[in-house]
Amino acid sequence: MKQLTGLDASFLYMESPTTFGHVNGLAIYERPSEDFDPFQATYERIGAMIGRLEPMRRRLVEVPFNLDHPYWIDDPDFDLDYHVRHIGLAPPGGFDQLGEQVSRIVGRPMDRSHPLWECYVMEGLADGRWAMLTKTHHATIDGASGVLLLGLMTDTEPDAPAPEPVEWEGEAVPSDGELLQRTMNHLAVNPVKGMRLSLRVVRDLADVAGITSVSSMATATRDALKSVVGGGGPSDREGSTRVNIPLSPAPPTRWNKIITQHRRFAMRSASLANIKALKSAAGCTVNDIVIAMCTGALREYLLSHDELPDDPLRAMVPVSVRTGDEEDPWTNRVGAIICELPTNEANPLDRLKRCHEAMEDAKRQFDLIPADTIAEFAQVSPPLVAAAANRLQSRLRLADRWNLPINVVISNVPGPRQQLYFAGARLDDYIPVSTITDDMGLNITVHSYLNRLDIGLIAARDLVPDLWDLVDLHIDELDVLFEATSAERVEDEPPAELRRADLL
Repeated sequence: MKQLTGLDASFLYMESPTTFGHVNGLAIYERPSEDFDPFQATYERIGAMIGRLEPMRRRLVEVPFNLDHPYWIDDPDFDLDYHVRHIGLAPPGGFDQLGEQVSRIVGRPMDRSHPLWECYVMEGLADGRWAMLTKTHHATIDGASGVLLLGLMTDTEPDAPAPEPVEWEGEAVPSDGELLQRTMNHLAVNPVKGMRLSLRVVRDLADVAGITSVSSMATATRDALKSVVGGGGPSDREGSTRVNIPLSPAPPTRWNKIITQHRRFAMRSASLANIKALKSAAGCTVNDIVIAMCTGALREYLLSHDELPDDPLRAMVPVSVRTGDEEDPWTNRVGAIICELPTNEANPLDRLKRCHEAMEDAKRQFDLIPADTIAEFAQVSPPLVAAAANRLQSRLRLADRWNLPINVVISNVPGPRQQLYFAGARLDDYIPVSTITDDMGLNITVHSYLNRLDIGLIAARDLVPDLWDLVDLHIDELDVLFEATSAERVEDEPPAELRRADLL
């Protein structure tokens, strides 16, 4: 039995009847032969891997009254038939139909009485390929550990031998009395941890603001905090860099509202080599190009609806803080930065330059409050308070009354660079399918694999009804950047098979 970290558990506390904490991946495979059975191959391979992969066999045990973070146990009643499921698309089997199936599946909550993952084998694609949608709760893995899981589930050779099953046994479900006894022990030490953590945060804030002595900290705290949040204060010391954390509401858009449980999903693919060519021509990073691509697409989309705000949008950009030395790889090790998106800049070169500068500014936010500190806050935060606050926020519909400091989540997840195979089937694409919340009804996630960058957009169904138009604008923006930078394409763009049918 192992307790969830506060950060892992926070993805459980965020859930409501319309907000779900699972993240997903859509893999597209080639059949190795005409008689290949995708469902049977998937069922057998996953069954053999359960004993090797802890996240796939562990289920939640929640503490009575939400007095403490839940625990993981190896499921004593594990049922592979529940987790591996089979779906067939109706003719003609277009990728727009696949997107609709994905939308329906990810728009349903997960049953916490089972291990928090589901796998859907989808056949009937018009080109003869097949798809696998994996649905996994964020309490179990983050983006980086999801890539690790993908690597363990696949092979680098098509004829690699099948994995040998590893025997494992489920654990007895602990009693409420045992869980409450553990909880009392934790509650006795958490207030001490919380006070120590608060003192450390104050010290970090003082260091960033340039306060060098404890005696001066008391008198300068007010000015230091104003400097941190961009509200004025003393002038910067020579050689220092001011770090701003945006706290004011972001400009409202059509997707910054209350969401329902219904989703839309759209996807496209781009050449990673071409994006690297843009990076080299512009003297920036691949991530800068991704942010600029998203910024330009959002600008054009809002312009087409006559809804472009005068002020720039803001994005939350998740950042992995993994070192590779973690004792437990199956836990969340992620922070986030807030980046200004210059959607109010018409010139694509100036827009790209401002994206680069905004990302550099945003990265310095980690120097203010390190990701480890934020994770420790989640560890000592009472679960009962977190869950109650989320329910109250949903009941009062606060997202319709006040905007968050951010408009959209943009994630860039580095994936494998070598060709992968699943039970002999070649992996062609791996499209990320993330999650949305109240007031943030749009998520843009990209995942690199081989020489491709797969783009997955998910949105509240009623707030962004033309999501396929928006994902197409991301590809169009790459054309704009090539023209603006005079960069030369390295290779042809991937065929546009990951798009809606022309008849729609």
